[in-house]
Parts: sequence; C-alpha cells; structure tokens
Amino acid sequence: MGNRDDEYYDRDDRRPSQRSSRDDRYRDNRDSRDSRRRDDYYEDDYDYDDRPARRRSSESSRSSSSSRNGSRSASGSRSASYGSSRSSSGRTSSGRNSSSRSGRSSGNGGSRGGRKKKNQKLGIILVLAEVAVACVLLFVAYQVFFKVDVTKVGKVNMNEEVINKSISETVAENKEMKGYTNIALFGVDSREGELTKKTRTDTIIIASINNDTGAVKLCSVYRDTYLNLSNDEYTKCNAAYAEGGPEQAISMLNMNLDMDIADFITIGFRGLTDVVDALGGVPIEVTDAEISHLNNYQATMAQELKMDYTPVQSAGLQTLNGLQATAYCRIRYTAGDDFKRAERQRTVLMACLDKAKNMSYSQLETVANKAFGETYTSLDLSEILDLLKNIANYEVVDNNGFPEESMRATGTIGKKGSCVVAVDLESNVKWLHQFLFEDSEYTVSDDVKKYSEKIHSDTSSYLN
Repeated sequence: MGNRDDEYYDRDDRRPSQRSSRDDRYRDNRDSRDSRRRDDYYEDDYDYDDRPARRRSSESSRSSSSSRNGSRSASGSRSASYGSSRSSSGRTSSGRNSSSRSGRSSGNGGSRGGRKKKNQKLGIILVLAEVAVACVLLFVAYQVFFKVDVTKVGKVNMNEEVINKSISETVAENKEMKGYTNIALFGVDSREGELTKKTRTDTIIIASINNDTGAVKLCSVYRDTYLNLSNDEYTKCNAAYAEGGPEQAISMLNMNLDMDIADFITIGFRGLTDVVDALGGVPIEVTDAEISHLNNYQATMAQELKMDYTPVQSAGLQTLNGLQATAYCRIRYTAGDDFKRAERQRTVLMACLDKAKNMSYSQLETVANKAFGETYTSLDLSEILDLLKNIANYEVVDNNGFPEESMRATGTIGKKGSCVVAVDLESNVKWLHQFLFEDSEYTVSDDVKKYSEKIHSDTSSYLN
C-alpha cells in the first residue's frame, strides 16, 4: 500500500549516499571534498555548554582579582538568564573569596620559596573554583535546554537573500499583508528519516495568522499542482522540496502565489505519530469508506516504523491514536482523491490545535519533546516556545485548498504525469489573497501573470 504513494519517484534516490551535486548549493562554505557529504541544513547552533567554558579557561590566566570579577560577571549573566543559578554561583564566589583571604594572611613570612608555594596553592584553589562554577552552569544549562531536547531540533538558518529574491515588490509593498504571519507547513514521507531534501512533500499547507486577532486560516497547496519550481522548471510543485529543500519550496510558493513566507516547519510520518500520541489522540469522524484504507496504511507504517497498531473497527466519531491519525492523513483512494486527502490533513491539524489549546504549558513541553527530534524548522527555540505559550489565543477560522475548486482541472500533462492545473493562475492568486487576507482588490504581480501564461500554454492542449 505504501508503495503506491511513491509513484512519483524512486525511494532509493533519497539515500544520503546517492545525493546529487545539487546539495552543494546548500552547504555553508564547507569543503567540497568532504567524502561524507553531510547536509549543512543541520547547523551546530546549540553548543551552549562549550562557550561559557572557553571564556572561563581564558580568564584563569588573569590575576586573582580579575578572575573573581570575571566569575561574578559570568555567573551573574547566567543567573539573569536562568534564574535558578543564583544561589549556587553565589556560594562558589564566597568560597573563592575566603580562599583568597587565607592565602594573603599566610603569605607574611616573606621568603621567596614560601611565596612561590603559596601562589601555586592559590592557583590550584582558583582553578578548582572555576571548575565548580562550570559544573553549576552546566547543570543549569542541562535543566533549561536539554529538558526540552533542544539539541535534537533540526534547526536551519535560511538563506535570507534567496528568500527575499522570491518575494516580489508587489508583495513587499502590499499593506493588506502587513498584519499577518505566514508559515509553510510541510509533511514528508520520511520513512528513512530524511527531512531536509531528496523527498517530495505529501503535505503543503500555508498557515496564515492574523497578528491582531489570532485568527488562523489554513490553505493546502495540492502537491500535484503544476507550477514554476522557482527555477523556470514547470512540473508538480512537490518536486521543489526534493530538489532544493525548504528554501526552494518556500521560494516556489512565494513566486507562484505572491506570498511573503519566510519560515517553515517540516515533519515526517513518525513525528506526526508521536505528536498525536503525546496529545492523547485526536477526535476524528471516520467513514465506512475510509476504514479499510486507514487500516492498510497502518499495517504498512507499523512494519516500517516497527510499531504495533490497532485496527479501526467501526465508522463514526472516535479518538484516533498517532498511527491511526497519520494513516488517516494518507488516505487518497476514496471519493475526492488527493483533494480529499489534503482536507483530511487539515482536519487532523485542526484537531491537534484544539487538543493543545486545553493543555497546560508543562504538558505542551512534553508534546514539544516528542516533536523536536523529528522536526526540521527555520524557527528557533524562543519562537517555538512563544507559539506554545500563545496557543490558546489561536483559532482556525477557515480552511481551503489551492487551486480553488471552481478554477482548477486535472489531466496527464505529457511526461509530467497526472497534475492539478490552475486553469488561470492569475485568478487563483486573486482568490487566495481574498481568502487569506480579505483583500478583494488585490492585483497580482507581473511575474504571476507571466507564470499564468506559461502554465496555460503548457497544459491547455492536455485538458478536456
């Protein structure tokens, strides 16, 4: 059953050992001779423990007075950040002062050899004090950061120049969009753990948040939609992520839809499964036609993820666990085909949000622990935690899909295969801005007009 979802590409292409030279575009000035070809999207941004230790090491060579001042400054700044380190660092400082005083009082003998031994003893005491402070700060850092498994976050520093180039001047100057935050949500078939590229996106959703009201609108961009991949190659839009990762996928959305997206979140099958389980399951209305497909997907994923599964026995409103909800998101062989599948994905996302709104912040931390290790995102920890703190203020007020139902067609577009086509991209983009931003007077950019003409030229002869 799972293989049918892979009709677009050979799964072997996603193995790290077979990555193409396209990956070099996304390396952060790393040596091209690196035989392992590690993906530089995984930035080493979370070396919090190393940096304070290096500062203290350099300070230990200074005089005892500057060492004491430096230690106070370091522990003081950490105390301001973490709060819980004050008493520990305070005790260490007082111990160091006491040792220093005893060293001075015993140094009145005046012999050169005696002073040398006493200075050596004082140096040892200072080093031990530095080690004690380091241990305290490491403990605090562990409690604050590793408690939420921040080192597992697939954090990427986006190339802002690439993203900015994909945003047209028409969009940058649009006043109606100023009060909104737009985030791209990508769901990938990551059975082999690949979230960065070399995998097509089964799910593409634009989440648009009204910054004043907290109202959220969700719009799926159907994965088979025939669009410009941002490099003047026209094919199914889910190929953008496979070719160039999130940067190219975001650029594709910005260019074709006149959007200003700068951030993204990518999650795989296992990540969604764990999030739903951490939420305690989600309520979903299951139909008779969906049961067999849901269970077949479950059986396939359970084997691939080495998990047990519980078959859904009957139709109706019920609480689906993580594996069941993820399988539900993948169903495409019922009436409505892939359009209905995109709707199911939005349904599960909205159910997760509703469930999370009723949870405490500590409970949401547990959910975050489940998600962070299986998520790839441009958002940093503070932004993620801010979103969690404000989750009760968000409400999904509407959801839909792009291209809009009355302005789309389907057909086999030559070697591109079965595609969803915006019959007129320009009209669809106007509709999208009305839907997301309530801008009924929106005028599309010249670029969108150009893409619209190209899509019509490429596809019109294949459509009924």
